[in-house]
Amino acid sequence: MLDAIELTRVLFLDIETVSNHATYNELDSDWKALWATKTKQITRSSEPILDDELLSKTYEDRAGIFSEFGKIACISVGILLRDSDTKSLNVRLTSFKQADEKELLIAFGKMLNQYYPDPNIYFMCGHNLREFDIPFICRRMVVHGLTFPEILKISGKKPWETKFILDTLELWRFGDYKNYTSLKILTKLLNVPSPKDDIDGSEVGGVYWKEGNVDRIATYCEKDVLAVIQLMMRYRNLPLLDSMNIVHV
Repeated sequence: MLDAIELTRVLFLDIETVSNHATYNELDSDWKALWATKTKQITRSSEPILDDELLSKTYEDRAGIFSEFGKIACISVGILLRDSDTKSLNVRLTSFKQADEKELLIAFGKMLNQYYPDPNIYFMCGHNLREFDIPFICRRMVVHGLTFPEILKISGKKPWETKFILDTLELWRFGDYKNYTSLKILTKLLNVPSPKDDIDGSEVGGVYWKEGNVDRIATYCEKDVLAVIQLMMRYRNLPLLDSMNIVHV
């Protein structure tokens, strides 16, 4: 099936998420109590009361990965365009990075409705897309009372009804669900060029809250989208894309 997919019909994407607040101390009493319960689950602590230092540290490090305690700072997307003369593939990358998460999701949803309206024709691709990116996006849309684009209406659907979701982690597993393989490991293993980044995933929250530098986060996020595209080229046994054919818009 993978070989039959027209790559120009695939939307490649990745998200970067951060905590809803800069620090644990900014939470109200209810959210502090809820985070304490979550921290006990995360740390598997049997202590009846957790100290504020631990709660603050876990909030800073982990809150952003939970859609109930975090939000989306950036959604980066990439598409492949086929040159009409040479038939070679070119990459276009761009990011949704509005300061207001609701506005960011509205803009992203409009793009899906306009260019990817039919899941019978179009595809979405990302690394751990099925278990992280798509659920996070959908949950945050619910929080903001937004209507789902057609391609995101996946609740209650069987796996064979969501074949338009191409997950490079799932494809690498070949049916083995015991282990998680990171994008970084796969790019190294499959000799996919990976530009040196000035930040990694663990630093995104600090860049967002301490620097307010969403552009820096978007640059990092777009590199992950490009890595996913290159992985797909390897999975299809196609030549990797040349840097001259990659444009950020």
